This record gives sequence, structure tokens and C-alpha cells, in this order.
Amino acid sequence: MDTQAAFFDVTMFARIAGVLFPIVAIVVAGFWYGRKHNPEMSVANRLNMDVFVPALILGAMMSKSFDPSRYAGLAAGAALIVLCSGLAARLLAKAVAVDWRTFVPPMMFNNSANIGIPLAVLAWGDSALAAAVILYSVSNVLHFSVGLHMLDRDAQIKTLWRNPTLLAVFAGLGISLAQVPVWRPLVDALQLMGNVAVPLLLFALGVRMREVRFDALTAPLLGALLKPALGMALAWAFSLLLALNERDTAMLIIFGALPPAVMNFLFAERYSQDPQRVAAIVLIGNLASLIILPIALGIVL
Repeated sequence: MDTQAAFFDVTMFARIAGVLFPIVAIVVAGFWYGRKHNPEMSVANRLNMDVFVPALILGAMMSKSFDPSRYAGLAAGAALIVLCSGLAARLLAKAVAVDWRTFVPPMMFNNSANIGIPLAVLAWGDSALAAAVILYSVSNVLHFSVGLHMLDRDAQIKTLWRNPTLLAVFAGLGISLAQVPVWRPLVDALQLMGNVAVPLLLFALGVRMREVRFDALTAPLLGALLKPALGMALAWAFSLLLALNERDTAMLIIFGALPPAVMNFLFAERYSQDPQRVAAIVLIGNLASLIILPIALGIVL
């Protein structure tokens, strides 16, 4: 019995390591290259967000296997996790003596693109890509609406329609729901371009990490522990409430465990909302995920 348990532990550890290693390796490569060459990533990041990520989303949604109604419960669970995490973080902002506009967004909006999509594909295969895109899309829509409004009260919802990623989401949903036939070579072209998105996202995350400096660490350390713990607890509760199947429950729990999105830093920088502290929250959260995500994967795999 002990031998079987030991074998199971070794096998599980090997599987988790195999899932996380490609992600960590690309991030480390980006960090090393950034330290050595100090590249200007703004053009690459803009190309990724304007071209390759939308292509990834459209390619997944236009595939024959994608049925939007199949993921309604998963999308609802993701939205509830994001919003309830924000409410809890709003209550805790005073406890860490940080402006709630600095602390709350990183607790709400996670790295469902940089880490969530590749992690889902590596853990469950290509069949999980559509579900991972749905989770990312829900988080992204809320980030560019609720999240943007938290930092800029004058922000208008109409700016959503200028975001290529969200346009791809809405276009993909419309085509899928209307069951519009799509020329297969077009889908292949979109998927080929989409293959650029995930590695470039991970590499850019590594490059961005070289710029972070640390000052007050209370909020970053608390956030690194609070966000995944709260997210996984909420995911478990909502998966029961929404009666999700086994794989969707597992993916929702991993979604809840994901660290803060790099986009939180970009928004904080744009709106002068204590960007250095937000960067520290994002970086420490992502570093902590090297320990937290194996635990989460060990629970659900």
C-alpha cells in the first residue's frame, strides 16, 4: 500500500512538473533575455494583443468542436469568482493600508491568458482550449469594463468595442451561435497565427518581470496567498451551485488559483495608480504560483 502511494505521488509530481515546466521555462527565457538585451517589447505586445491573441480566440471558437452553450455554466462561475474576489479584496484593502484601487484589481483579474490558457492545454489537451478561451474572455470583458471603471470613473463602455480581443470574442460567439460555415483553410490560418500568442505572452511576462522593484511587501505577500486561496474556495462552491462536470470544475478551480494578470500593472501605469506596488503584487503573485499551482493541480488532476 505504501509502495503504491509513493508511486502515485511520484507520478503525480512528474505530471505536474511536466505541465508547469514549459511555462516556467519560457518565462525564465524572457527574463534572461530581458536582463541581457533590454528589448523594447511594446510593439511585440501590441501585435500580440491586436493580432495573435484575437486569432487564437477566433480559431478556437470557429472550430467544429466549439459550442458556446456548452460553457454557459463555466462562464457564469468565472464571472462570479472575479466579482466576489473583488468584493472580498475591497473589504481587506484597509487592513493592508493600501488604496483599494491599487489592491482590488490584481485580486480580481488573473493571468488567464499568460498562464491559464497554456496550463489548461498542457493539463487537459487541445480539447480544453475552447473552455480556457471562455474563462479568459469572461475575465477580459470584466477587466475592460468593471476594472477600467474602477481606475477611471469617466471610462465609457463603448471603448470595449475598440478592443480587438473582445471583438474576436463577440465575433466568435456570433459565428458559433449562428452556426455560420467557415472555410477550413481560414480556420487553419487563424489557428496558425494563434500558435504565436501563448509563447509570446509568456516570454513578454518574463521580460516585464525584470523591471519590478519592491518596497512595502505586506500587500503583495497577502495578495499572493489570499487570491488563490479565495479563488479556489469560490470555484469549488460555485461549481457545486452550477452543477459543473468534473473537468469544468477542475478548470474553474485552476482559474481561481491563477496569479494576478500582467495587465493590472499596465492599467495601473496608464492611470498612475501606484504602478510600482501593483507590479510587486503581480510579480510576487506569479512567483508564488510556482508553489500554489502544483498544489492546485495535485488537487484536481
